[in-house]
Amino acid sequence: MKTVTIKLSMAENVKKFVSIVNSFPYEMDLRIGRHVVDAKSILGIFSLDLSKEIALDIHSEDCGDLLKALDDFIIK
Repeated sequence: MKTVTIKLSMAENVKKFVSIVNSFPYEMDLRIGRHVVDAKSILGIFSLDLSKEIALDIHSEDCGDLLKALDDFIIK
C-alpha cells in the first residue's frame, strides 16, 4: 500500500480528482483521522472536511502512473 497526502479545497478539484482516480483500476481510500471513504465516490469525498489535508491510501505498490496523474493534488 502507498499513502500520499493530498489537498482538495474546491468542488471543481473534487470533480477532477474523482475523474482521474476512476480511470485507474486501483482500490483507493481517502482518510482524515478515523473517517475513511472510497476515493472514487464523489459523495463520500464531500462528506470529508475539505479544509484539511487528506491521506490517500492506494492499495497497490506499482502506482507511479496514478501518482503522476495526481501530481497537482499531492502535497510535497
